[in-house]
Amino acid sequence: MLGGVNTAIITPFCDGAIDWATYEALVERQLEAGVSGIVPCGTTGESSTLSDEEKLALIDRTVRQVAGRAAVIGGVGTNDTAQSVRLTRAARELGADAGLVITPYYNKPTQAGLYAHFAAIAKGAPGFPLVLYNVPGRTGVNLAVATADRLADLPEVVALKDATADLGGAAELVATCGDRLALLSGDDATAFPLWCVGGRGVISVTSNLAPKRMVALWSAFSRGDVAAARALHSALFPLFRALFIEANPVPVKAAIEWHTGLPTAEVRLPLTPLEEASVEVLRGVCRRLGIGS
Repeated sequence: MLGGVNTAIITPFCDGAIDWATYEALVERQLEAGVSGIVPCGTTGESSTLSDEEKLALIDRTVRQVAGRAAVIGGVGTNDTAQSVRLTRAARELGADAGLVITPYYNKPTQAGLYAHFAAIAKGAPGFPLVLYNVPGRTGVNLAVATADRLADLPEVVALKDATADLGGAAELVATCGDRLALLSGDDATAFPLWCVGGRGVISVTSNLAPKRMVALWSAFSRGDVAAARALHSALFPLFRALFIEANPVPVKAAIEWHTGLPTAEVRLPLTPLEEASVEVLRGVCRRLGIGS
């Protein structure tokens, strides 16, 4: 069962192309910190501006480098069901451990359409574990608990990344789906509270920058030391907020460059570099927390 700290890893660019040397250094940094999984081609990896060829190259490179040291959950979802099926099949063939499949954005399908979309992907790549990704703030559609409950009956659907920040909805999902569906937080600021209602891990933005601290937070919680986990969550909370001062992943890519020296700040249009006022805020938070490891 998927769980623990899974890093929604950034995609570094150099003059618009993927910077492979930097990417490999970032992946290795995550593995050395002890993360449970690497998630290439997610929102934080700027999947919306990656070509299919780039997505598959990132998944392939990640699988080869990780070599079984952590799970690889490839971002394979799009707003086109047929395209999502093709990417999911390809990720399975490349050796990924699971696929992250976002609710279709822009189309705004009904709940029946959402079920049919995910069911078609499961049917198209039988036996390949799927992580549903619910982020209505970006997609304009929310995956209802009742629909997730139906999907949890499919053997391929093993987890759900919840980026709604709706703890009541998360508690209802756990109560409804039980052990059939692993609930993973998709929002660092509400990860600890979500674990308290039954979540089993996180797909994290913050772990790009502070992987050891995120691993320590999960480790404390998973061994039952809730007080220590609460203290770590509270200490990191200002960073959780600051990393979303502008659209993700602009802030985290800038902060990684400041603290590692790796060239990671470049983003693809329509994203633009972190604005100066935001730089000052984020630098201040990072300084106060001594973030960089």
